[in-house]
Amino acid sequence: MASVSLCMIVKNEEDVLERCLNSAADLVDEIIIVDTGSTDRTKEIAARFTDKVFDFPWQDDFAAARNESFSHASMDYCMWLDADDLLLEEDQKSFLALKESLDPTVSVVMAPYHTGFDGSGRVTFFYYRERLIKNHTGMRWMGAVHEVVTPAGKVLYGDFAVTHRKTRPSDPDRNLRIYQGQLEAGKELEPRQQFYYGRELYYHHRWKEALSVFERFLEEGQGWVENNIDACCHCAYCHKELGHDQAALAALLRTFTYDRPRAEVCCDIGMWFFQREQYRQAAYWYALALTCTRDDRRGSFVSPDCYGYLPCIQLCVCYSHLGDRKRAETFNELAASCKPDSPAVQHNRTVFQSLSAQTS
Repeated sequence: MASVSLCMIVKNEEDVLERCLNSAADLVDEIIIVDTGSTDRTKEIAARFTDKVFDFPWQDDFAAARNESFSHASMDYCMWLDADDLLLEEDQKSFLALKESLDPTVSVVMAPYHTGFDGSGRVTFFYYRERLIKNHTGMRWMGAVHEVVTPAGKVLYGDFAVTHRKTRPSDPDRNLRIYQGQLEAGKELEPRQQFYYGRELYYHHRWKEALSVFERFLEEGQGWVENNIDACCHCAYCHKELGHDQAALAALLRTFTYDRPRAEVCCDIGMWFFQREQYRQAAYWYALALTCTRDDRRGSFVSPDCYGYLPCIQLCVCYSHLGDRKRAETFNELAASCKPDSPAVQHNRTVFQSLSAQTS
């Protein structure tokens, strides 16, 4: 069985750290906690689970802190978690099964990271992350923000997921502050960091600056295909906020120059037409979304609703506007097969029942 060191960096996480460690402590063989300056009970809580708690001065560099945590690991693999992460019961079982069968030639284990949820707890947004990295192979974290380990060697896709559950907002300005500090110091951002810098500007509603960063990122042509597609989408979002409607549509269509259509993009284009009451065109794009093959392992951000529920519920509305009630009801029931408890589905059923009563 493979041995695993859980390596974490923490600061003022007294509200979530115990929850995280309770979910993972029985799965791993060693716990490493690197504290970057807590002033609450974080270190006290960590000490209940491990005697390997280390101090590391915060340097506005997440990669440096994660590399420090990995440097103390002594097991076969290093696993990282944030303090507001946890492994649910089924994922704990899957993780243990993986440990028992893990081929020692595997260098990196990728696993889904669940970060968005609907009101019923269903996952609405996730992506794969490098979750277990073989120790002493030279792979290191890179990037002061949105840090990453570039996988090398044999990569395995695991079926256990890590669930990200925040209990409070984090510092909304931290990442942007780090990026701007780097730029002010004369550091040139490499393509991936440039992409995420654009996203941080977008989150801060600095639409023009974000658009400029994304366009430069795309023009330089050094980005990974999934980041290119996402950058096009964010260009569209910026154009929309700036009132550039046609440019927003053009940016979404540009994604097709990088790869085949993604359902997420088709839904965005469908919404562009829907908001202009061009329901026939909107229906075309939502129908196209339903034909897109979902590939969770391509490394992109995945919105599962775009591959079923969302286009179906939107097609219901489109066909209602187009006067095709039979087709509208069909798509509403298809949406119900994806989300039986959807308020929108129930509302549509009520409307259809009322219309049927009026015509009977």
